[in-house]
Amino acid sequence: MKKRIGCLHAHYTNIDYIEQALSAYEVELLHFVDPALVFRVSSDVTFSPADAERKVREQIEWIAQAHVDAILITCTNYIAMLDEEQLSITVPIIKIDEPLFSSLCRYDQPQILLFTNPATVEGTMNRLNEHALALGKQLQVDVRIIPEAFELIMLGKKEKSRSVVSEYIQNLRVAETGKPISVAQLSMVEAAKLVQQHSGVAIGNPLAALVSYMEDQLFK
Repeated sequence: MKKRIGCLHAHYTNIDYIEQALSAYEVELLHFVDPALVFRVSSDVTFSPADAERKVREQIEWIAQAHVDAILITCTNYIAMLDEEQLSITVPIIKIDEPLFSSLCRYDQPQILLFTNPATVEGTMNRLNEHALALGKQLQVDVRIIPEAFELIMLGKKEKSRSVVSEYIQNLRVAETGKPISVAQLSMVEAAKLVQQHSGVAIGNPLAALVSYMEDQLFK
């Protein structure tokens, strides 16, 4: 039976990533996009964390009313602001970064996790450490923020952002030979795949981990 998944995005560019990744499966995707929340969190001092949590909760509960089998949140910022204990729904919620967390926990050696949006780092790392603790793992993660790339995405300059990210990853791969590298955000996936294709070195990304997870949990 075809699954219906409601997808909550902070930017419209994430739609194509999810559509392409799940195109081989019997699934109907309903996309909900709201870039205003991330903008307000980062630029409006009158918009409190409680305001952000309330807005995310309203969005999730609204999507649940579309009779979906699951809700996928593709924005790490939205995930960090979500308080599931306050939700009044029973629909399963899939967080884009949790399958990636599980894959990162396979490494015992030092590894690098890349971001473009500084505002997502603290929340994501807190959740990663909680995930690792639950698995009895103690990770050695070096966080790096790629400058300019997030601003380019928000300006709609997707190709330029991809170029900036791929060049950064390639230079990092050479400088940190042998150290596992992963990207934390969906907007970085294309650049990560490009470097992987050219170098033959695996670059971890949330989309690959997500597809593996959904194959196991939803598309059996």
